[in-house]
Amino acid sequence: MSGLKLSRKTSRALLWDRIATGCFYALGAGVLLLVFWLLFTILSKGLPQISWGFLIKLPEEIDAGGGIGPMLFNSFYILFLSLLISVPIGVGAGIYMAEYAPNNRFTEILRICVESLSSVPSIVFGLLGLAIFAEYFGIGLTILGGAVSLAFLNLPMLARVTEEAVRAVPNELRHAAYGLGTTQFHMIRTVVIPTAMQAIITGICLVAGRAFGESAVIILTAGLSTSGEMWDFNLFSPGETLAVHLWYVQSEAIVEDARQIADKAAAVLVFVVLLINMVFRVPLWINNRKLRK
Repeated sequence: MSGLKLSRKTSRALLWDRIATGCFYALGAGVLLLVFWLLFTILSKGLPQISWGFLIKLPEEIDAGGGIGPMLFNSFYILFLSLLISVPIGVGAGIYMAEYAPNNRFTEILRICVESLSSVPSIVFGLLGLAIFAEYFGIGLTILGGAVSLAFLNLPMLARVTEEAVRAVPNELRHAAYGLGTTQFHMIRTVVIPTAMQAIITGICLVAGRAFGESAVIILTAGLSTSGEMWDFNLFSPGETLAVHLWYVQSEAIVEDARQIADKAAAVLVFVVLLINMVFRVPLWINNRKLRK
């Protein structure tokens, strides 16, 4: 009798397992289909119309046929500057929190504060950058202000991702390194960071894509205009980016081909974000394949 009950429970558990597995597969497929549909919708409208001239020409205020050259350059320039600031500080802070910080109440409060900053709306960091650079220092809306404000926006997320990646490294690897007589810094540099590198790179990809597509922070700190030059490296020039230009063209532009410009700019924006992820992750995939062999 008890064997019959156990068999029924086992059959019921197997049935629920199959149902749950099917539901999870269906949810995964639904998410993938939604993502592919969004990508196809955006890219199919814009990519076929893009020309080299569109990517390097200056924008037009009244006449049709303007380009996105300065805005595209500003996007990459501000992204590079923000990562130059946020990656060393964010990764270093995450390593400190995981390896060096004492396990006490102050550290827990600090960790909660960092997590809270990760969920703060981006416009708050824009207002902070506006108050610091435009009002306190009086330098106006500049590329420098936009880059530093984006770095502030990305620091909490990058620090938390790095900390979790470092904490996920098995302690056995640390003990083995200590057993060979290494110092803590040498162990972190040669064992912990290489092991956690894939997760850290994932975090950098997330903040890079977020920074490239950010508009609220840039509007408040870098402005809605450019210097009018294609390659302007001056940190104190206005720094309208591609995401801001897309918002402007879609909502306020008076050129007759505003819709076409918006479609092409959106396609370029999505394509560049995908390209950034590929550039960061392909070397990791190649390295992982080499290690498996």
